[in-house]
Order: sequence, then C-alpha cells, then structure tokens
Amino acid sequence: MATQTCARTATGGGPTRLIRECRVAERGDGSHRPLALLRWVMVLIFLCFGIQKFTPQSAHGIAIYIANSPFVSWLMVFGIRGEANVLGCVELFIATLLVLGAFVPVISAIGSLMAAGTFAITWSFFFTTPGVVRWSFSSDPIAWNLMGEFLFKDVALFCICFTLFLASLPKRPLPDQVS
Repeated sequence: MATQTCARTATGGGPTRLIRECRVAERGDGSHRPLALLRWVMVLIFLCFGIQKFTPQSAHGIAIYIANSPFVSWLMVFGIRGEANVLGCVELFIATLLVLGAFVPVISAIGSLMAAGTFAITWSFFFTTPGVVRWSFSSDPIAWNLMGEFLFKDVALFCICFTLFLASLPKRPLPDQVS
C-alpha cells in the first residue's frame, strides 16, 4: 500500500494543507515499518512514566529538576505533588496521542512532536540542574553524576520521537512549494 496521507488531493493552502498531508509514520514504504516498534515502545514508556508521576517518591524525585528549569519551574505553584500530577497527566495524554497516532495521521505528527518536546525539556535539566555536570578542561572534559546519566538517555528518546515526527510529515513537497 502506498503512503497513507490525510487527504489524497490537497486543496486550500497554508498550514491546513500540511495537516492534511500528514501520514501515520510507520505506514510509509518498507523502511518505515520498524517505526511501529518505536511507537509502541514510546507508548509503554509514556504510560509507565505518567503513572509513576502519581507516586510520592516520583514527585519528590523530580522536584529538584523542576525547581531549576526555566521551562517548567512555574509548575511549583501546584506544590510538589501537584507539579508531578500535572506532568503525569501530560505524559498519559501523550501516550494516548501516540496510540491514536497509529491510526490517525495528523495525530501521529502531533503526538510524536509533543513527545519529542518532553524529552527536549528533560534533556535541558542536564544543563539547568546544579551539580549534574562538572565542566572541566582536564582529561575528562565532561563529568556527570548519576543524575546526569539518568538524564542523558533522553537524547536517544528525543531522537526516537523526532524520527516518528519526521516520518509523519508529508514525503513529497506540498503542491504550492513545487516550482
């Protein structure tokens, strides 16, 4: 089967055309089929992370990252448990979008982009949380502790989600972009 797009023929213009031309990432040609495995692994990860955020241990564990982040420190207005609950709801929502994205092309793009965004933000904790990284010009130019190792995996998870996003975008140029 050829690439499934949101619309076989694009009419109209602007962002709505891009939305109509999105596709389910893993329904592309044969080389895209392994993306299904990545999608469902990310669903599992977001489900586990989301559910975990509702535990007191997780709420206290992420408080230091949130407090030092320029992107999510505003969540502190909800208190330690509240900020974790908000993040848990967001992660469960993203898991839902990733599931629906396996069937609805535009949701494939939206869900995978939101998932990539979460890992971009958590990767930023690597740089904003004091004590995670010690920069040096010695023989070990970048030394990080266990918190840094914990955060470093988010680079790979970001890449997975961003790959799903890119695979969800139209394969061919939009009609108004062809010269």
